[in-house]
Amino acid sequence: MQNELDLYDITIVGGGPAGLFAAFYSGMRSMKTKLIEASPYLGGKLNSYPDKMIWDVGGQPPIKAKQLARQLIEQAMTFDPTIVLNQQIQDIKRTREGYYIIQSRTGECHLTRTIVLSIGYGAKSAIKLSVKDADKYENSNLHYTVTDLKHYKGKRVLISGGGDSAVDFANALYGIAHDVMVVHRRNEFKGHERSVETLLTNRIRVKMPFAVKRLEGDQARINAVEIDQVDEKGVFLNRCEHVKVDAVIVNHGMKADIGGIRNWGLKTDDRHILVNDKLETGKEGIYAAGDSAMFGNKIHLLAGAFTDAATAVNHAKTYIKPESAMDIFISSHNPVFDEKNELIEQAAK
Repeated sequence: MQNELDLYDITIVGGGPAGLFAAFYSGMRSMKTKLIEASPYLGGKLNSYPDKMIWDVGGQPPIKAKQLARQLIEQAMTFDPTIVLNQQIQDIKRTREGYYIIQSRTGECHLTRTIVLSIGYGAKSAIKLSVKDADKYENSNLHYTVTDLKHYKGKRVLISGGGDSAVDFANALYGIAHDVMVVHRRNEFKGHERSVETLLTNRIRVKMPFAVKRLEGDQARINAVEIDQVDEKGVFLNRCEHVKVDAVIVNHGMKADIGGIRNWGLKTDDRHILVNDKLETGKEGIYAAGDSAMFGNKIHLLAGAFTDAATAVNHAKTYIKPESAMDIFISSHNPVFDEKNELIEQAAK
């Protein structure tokens, strides 16, 4: 089988921000690169909140997540890496020659010298609303994320949840939706302090500690929601209120699991791959970056994901070619960009 496979210097598993930047940076290090993504599209968790504004990428003005995803994808394509979509990795095996064969659940295999795992928190799925018939309305007006703010223009929207996503979506919909109500089962929001302050300043209707108890509707759509006050254990207190709605948005968080990776002999905790300061997993030639990697002084920002990616790629490069250890250039001094820079300058004239 090995002779039939094309050998890559580096294979990146996961097409979110860390994986995309790793694909760019490995091209900058002149590595033959492949990126494998389990979903049908690149962008990772940025696709979960496409219309949210991101402010904390250095040198980048406030930008919507979907636009940042597009730019990261464009950047990742700079050196023409091989992109493989719709393949979830099932197993990794070492060959006698010291290479790795990566096998997907669909049976395809990939041969590589090194691996960077940038899988986020693993396979993610929204925590569903545990109310009778909730699944019946998922194709109409019960949503677990917001993909288009204009869809809610002039509508009465109820948001269930109290974390960052719930608070951010409520603020984003203020002034677009006719009415926004946030229902949260706790006495305090878990969202970022500044976002919560904005929500309260906007005078968005808030019901705490309340939870959705019942959905009212026909076979097609939800028309109203019954909410009820809950105690500290989440038990309904039968102090119900009836709220007419045009749409329900549920933001109860995400379930994630790194799953089969636990069987690969890597050190892990509940949601992470444990690495050292070189992003090494303990398996020769296998690294982790982004949300999937955990180490001391971890920075849980997009900026940190980019740093992780570059660090992992640099050490993968020196693993393959130890004499290249000092051959690390920033883009402004890297001759690989000379031709590209010239084309950009000519286009600007």
